[in-house]
Amino acid sequence: MTVALLALPICAAAQDTRSSAGQGGLWPPEYTFGNGTELAASGNFGYDFNAFSGNGYGATGLDDDHDWRRREFGFVLKRKGVYDLVAVFDFQAKTWSDVALRLESKAVLGHDAGRFRFGQMKLPLGFEGNTSTRNGSFMENSLPTQAFYQGRRIGVDWAFERPRYLLNAGYYGQDLQGNNNGNTAAVRAAWTPFKAAGQVLHLGASASEERPDSEINGLGVRVLPSVRWRAKPEASLTTVRLVDSGTLTQVDRIRRSGLEALWIQGPYSLQGEYLRQKTDRDAGLPSYSADGFYLSGSWLVTGESRPYSGGNVGNPKPAASHGAVELLARYSSIDLDSDGIVGGRQHNWTLGANWYPHQNFKFQANYVRIDAERGQASADPHAFELRGQFSF
Repeated sequence: MTVALLALPICAAAQDTRSSAGQGGLWPPEYTFGNGTELAASGNFGYDFNAFSGNGYGATGLDDDHDWRRREFGFVLKRKGVYDLVAVFDFQAKTWSDVALRLESKAVLGHDAGRFRFGQMKLPLGFEGNTSTRNGSFMENSLPTQAFYQGRRIGVDWAFERPRYLLNAGYYGQDLQGNNNGNTAAVRAAWTPFKAAGQVLHLGASASEERPDSEINGLGVRVLPSVRWRAKPEASLTTVRLVDSGTLTQVDRIRRSGLEALWIQGPYSLQGEYLRQKTDRDAGLPSYSADGFYLSGSWLVTGESRPYSGGNVGNPKPAASHGAVELLARYSSIDLDSDGIVGGRQHNWTLGANWYPHQNFKFQANYVRIDAERGQASADPHAFELRGQFSF
């Protein structure tokens, strides 16, 4: 939060400092070459504060904390209508985020056959998981997205968008950290009968199949594929998971699927998803399936609309000098009790408020009421969260 406050006057001063050809604005740092190629810095910094009341299982409290949530920095090299290359590293998580080259097919083939992307990227499964972390309306993703979304992998991706529909498909392997051996095929499709500023209807479905591979550990021992399904209580800094399937061994394949919907009408919007996974295992071990959903609503009190593009939403751009103000509510649910495994059930209610004083800044407050049970144990903690975010 401190870095956001310090950067505010810098960003405000940079609004009117556009210089002549060949040079971009002073903030964010960027440069335009003579052929139209642009090089710009990219960053997303968020500092969080979490406070808890009530208890987890066994009357155990959750610890209050404050820390960086994200410290992402990288660059974007692009030529409009031809390509863009992005590379971003999260210095807080110590992992690579998006590192990918995207090509416009029209620049290569002479006609529009979609966009092709190569490198590490998010898989096309669901809505919330594909939304950029800087653009999330709530501070944390919902329970089912946390548990079931696959994350980023190295692969090839194709996206094709028209006024009334969009298609996205890809094939992926492990990630840049060398984890998650195996391969995944994924596809996402959406119908968009309305897609204009302030008026959007998006109805979509997605599915993927993952075939994990075994790996050789540091001792030269072959480790069979495994998976674990769990979620934090929609609070960023705690290590507690109130729902957890435990580690499932000898995994053969994982099938994920989802249904998604978004409606935007002026300053109002509704968004929801249903996500499901099924894990098939070898050696006669039983399969395991689990699911969850969320429904959320947003009202931009100051009259702006949530922007929509390419099957995702962005942060609203403030229409006045005092910024944009957004009020939100979300209900999310997950059920990990299935096929003889007691993973637990959890239901969360979240109330949120966002202030966007400038297109590069966002301040968020979330209150989360948590209701969880696992076996004979129950937990009902509450979480109050604050975030200051600076992104460019």
